[in-house]
Amino acid sequence: MRRTSTPATPVQRRLRCAIYTRKSSEEGLDMEFNSLDAQREACESFIASQKAEGWVALRDRFDDGGFSGGTLERPALQRLLADIEAGLVDVVVVYKIDRLSRALMDFARLVEVFDRHGVTFVSVTQSFNTTTSMGRLTLNILLSFAQFEREVIGERIRDKFAASRARGMWMGGYVPTGYDVKDRKLVVNEAESATIRMIFERFVQLGSATTLVAQLAAEGVVTKRGKPVDKGFLYKLLNNRVYLGEAVHKGTSYPGEHAAIIDQDLWNRVHGILQESPRSRAAATRTQTPALLKGLIFGPTGTAMTPTATKKGSRLYRYYASMDVIRGRMSGTESTAPQRLPAEMVENAVVREVRRLVRTPEIVAQTVAAARRDDAGVTEHDVVTALDRFDEVWSALFPAEQARLVRLLVDRVTVTADGIAVDLRTAGLGSVVREMLTPRTPEAVA
Repeated sequence: MRRTSTPATPVQRRLRCAIYTRKSSEEGLDMEFNSLDAQREACESFIASQKAEGWVALRDRFDDGGFSGGTLERPALQRLLADIEAGLVDVVVVYKIDRLSRALMDFARLVEVFDRHGVTFVSVTQSFNTTTSMGRLTLNILLSFAQFEREVIGERIRDKFAASRARGMWMGGYVPTGYDVKDRKLVVNEAESATIRMIFERFVQLGSATTLVAQLAAEGVVTKRGKPVDKGFLYKLLNNRVYLGEAVHKGTSYPGEHAAIIDQDLWNRVHGILQESPRSRAAATRTQTPALLKGLIFGPTGTAMTPTATKKGSRLYRYYASMDVIRGRMSGTESTAPQRLPAEMVENAVVREVRRLVRTPEIVAQTVAAARRDDAGVTEHDVVTALDRFDEVWSALFPAEQARLVRLLVDRVTVTADGIAVDLRTAGLGSVVREMLTPRTPEAVA
């Protein structure tokens, strides 16, 4: 008996379809059925119509809500590309091609990734097959129009922004200190505006950003975000024309809808100072700074060293020089110790030594005894706590106050060939500690 065999039916390949959806803005995403749901439903219906071809929708959702099509840095898109790299996707299905990308170069990169892994790209409303040259041509043409539309929309937004700024309208962004936003308009914050006026007026008085920042830090002045005022913030504040009641767009000022905090005269005085060279202003500040060690510093033979200065161009250089040098009494047998020292270098060295000494056990013990002589209620713990705050208090003091504090604490500074020796006045240190234990402002310590 002859047996006949029936040809086996070929097994149909199963095509795993990943649906990608995107919406540029977050508006409406909180609705029960939003734009992303509508895109996904249309894609699922298309995949169901291709069931005979083996198409099956993957359960994973690749939804980017609130992301622009002008970039590939989108969470869901990056997850989709990772799955493609892992060989988990056969077909990418979108509602329209601009949901995947609006930039021609970005889309070309995506197509290269698809081709490299044998993935087909399908648009529900625009039938494409990216494996054919005609499909590629059609895609590029449509994508060029999508990119053109994106650029036109961007131009419209920029033009609208510029027109709104020209009318003096507030267009959002970081709210400057001194104002609040109400009904999309800037309104004056009375407490903060008083601080802004104080900063402008104080800068006119001092003429130094460095000195002003130090004073503001000592007084606890902070920005709208609660951060200390630094020089970068100060310069931005002093150059912000919003305080004149103006709106600025690309360097051009327009009358604003909001009220001004400072007047034109104060603005002009501030900027008259700012137009000077920072180096010239720094030199002027240094000339007003008292010599920290005047009357306290001596050479190895006991000869006093006095503050001197020389000027080179617009720069001022400060020194401490031995009186023997100044009076021409030097001979060849003098010590090898330096007879002329840069003031800033030796002052910083003395301050560092003072900071070190106030924490040594013997100085702490002497300070406790000195403090108790006038106030028996002072404990060792009180003294240690106060001395731990010495660096903080020192940093908060103005230059003149620092000079007074040094005279209170330092008995003598001796310069030798081996270095600098500092003798402290523990009685003075005791009085400083007592003042630090008194609830007063840091500036009052000196």
